[in-house]
Amino acid sequence: MMVMAGTRKSFYIHGTREDEQDRLARLNELTNESFIDFTEVRDTDTILELGSGLGILAGKISEKLTTGKVTGIEISADQIAKCPKETKKLSFIRGDVCDLPFDQDSFDTVYCRYILEHVESPVRALHEARRVLKPGGRIFIQENSILLLEFYPDCPHFRLVWKAFAAYQSTLGGDAMIGIKLYALLNQAGFEKPELSMAPELHYPESGTFGPWIDNLIGNIRSAKDQLITENYITQRQYSAAEEELEELKNNKTASSYFYWNRAKALKPV
Repeated sequence: MMVMAGTRKSFYIHGTREDEQDRLARLNELTNESFIDFTEVRDTDTILELGSGLGILAGKISEKLTTGKVTGIEISADQIAKCPKETKKLSFIRGDVCDLPFDQDSFDTVYCRYILEHVESPVRALHEARRVLKPGGRIFIQENSILLLEFYPDCPHFRLVWKAFAAYQSTLGGDAMIGIKLYALLNQAGFEKPELSMAPELHYPESGTFGPWIDNLIGNIRSAKDQLITENYITQRQYSAAEEELEELKNNKTASSYFYWNRAKALKPV
């Protein structure tokens, strides 16, 4: 997950602890297949993944290729170490999405997911993506606008902590609501023909994904708990109430959760 330095040193809000890596792996299980469909992978494409994390998605996409190849770039040494074994169709490199170590016009496709929210200069990252794309090359993005999340019944204790989480992320150089800005960002970066779409996350007990989805949300706030309390965004009591509320929701047989990922795709001008 890429972060950039600025007036205050940027910091990946979730950290790279083992429990956080486990959460990311489970989130991949929930969201990979729909994102792969969205990217319209062509089996001969040269593909760049921005912010590979654990490399799980890149590995899945590489399995669909014949003569193509996925190259993943990731800044965290901890996460690079956990990426899948490299093959002729898959490789990883440590580096910065805002300063890509590739020549101009190198890739047919670039994609990124859950990365721009952690980058202090997303336009710069997108400029770099456009630079390394071939003319007519495609970019695919999926991002968060984390406050566009609803539950029934409502979870006011969690909502308070979730808003604090978003506010704290902004002080680290990130943007928890970047998903609703993708159209503007792509235009600013010089892409053409941008198209927006949404990927729904509808979870309820019979879906089979309700428990894992709520566990993912608990993992999100748990990963930032110490920082949020230390920097006086919330109290320990408020955090505990939020986590207890989600645990109760997870066991509520009539509960449901509503969210969507913001998606965008665009082309590099010919």
